[in-house]
Formats: sequence, C-alpha cells, structure tokens
Amino acid sequence: MSTEGSTEGSTKEGSDTTGSTMLGQQTPMPNSPDEAVLERVPNPHPDTIYIARFAVPEFTSICPKTGQPDFARLIIDYVPEKYLVESKSFKLFMGSFRNHGAFHEDCTIEIAKRLITCMEPRWLRIGGYWYPRGGIPIDVFYQTGEPPADLYIPAQDVAPYTGR
Repeated sequence: MSTEGSTEGSTKEGSDTTGSTMLGQQTPMPNSPDEAVLERVPNPHPDTIYIARFAVPEFTSICPKTGQPDFARLIIDYVPEKYLVESKSFKLFMGSFRNHGAFHEDCTIEIAKRLITCMEPRWLRIGGYWYPRGGIPIDVFYQTGEPPADLYIPAQDVAPYTGR
C-alpha cells in the first residue's frame, strides 16, 4: 500500500503536482481499499492555517454479513500542514469501498486513518452519516484532537435522519 507517488512537476497554473501519478491519464478503479493508492501533493500554503473539506454525498460500501449495500454521506474536514491529499486519488479511494464489506464504523475510521497516514494533517475530523439499515441510522464521528486555535470550523449541517 503506497501513500504517495514519485512523479515531479507542476501545472501551467503553478500548482506543484509532485507526488501525483494519476492526473492527466485514465486510472482504473481499485478493487478494494487495500489496493487503493492515496497520493499527496505539496500544500501551496503550509504557513496558513485553513480547512479543506471533502463532501462525499453518495458513499457506498456493503454489509459484511448480508452483502446488502450501505449508503452514507461523509464530510471530511482537515487542516493541512505540508501536504494535501490529491483529489483524483481520493475519489478512487472512495470508490474502492463500493464492493468492500465492512461495518459503518470500520469504513469511517479506516478512511480517517488512511488520510492521516497519507498527508499528516495538523487536524482532521470525519462525520459519517449512514442511512438506516434495519431501521436504525448509525452516525460515526472521529477527530484527531483539538483543532488549532482561532480556526473557523464550519458546521457539517447534516440533519439527523428522521424517516419519511
């Protein structure tokens, strides 16, 4: 399992793409999270404390017991330090869970741990808002510790599931 590529370069706009091997080419969907490669690129503003957010409105995995699909909305906020997660590799990583059998808690925490290993952020939090299975929604939350002082942290604003 690799966490970063080795290709060096930059785009015409000036963003440093060092560490990115997937951009600009067709890349197949990994068969599992274990096969997925998360890549990182240099943070162009390592001296600035700010939040980057990923919203994954249609995350899917499968129940490890029944094989039935599970659906969630994931909100991931992080304060980068030296690196950002490269977004194409992140999208492929998210897609790799589609046929992966794991409980809601396992998926949510595994995603957080992989992102932390990849980019070593100052701070990270994830909210996993899972749709009900068996009539009970399971929401999973994790963060790495206290956020940096004086940081604006937007609300995740995902309403609790109330049924139809």
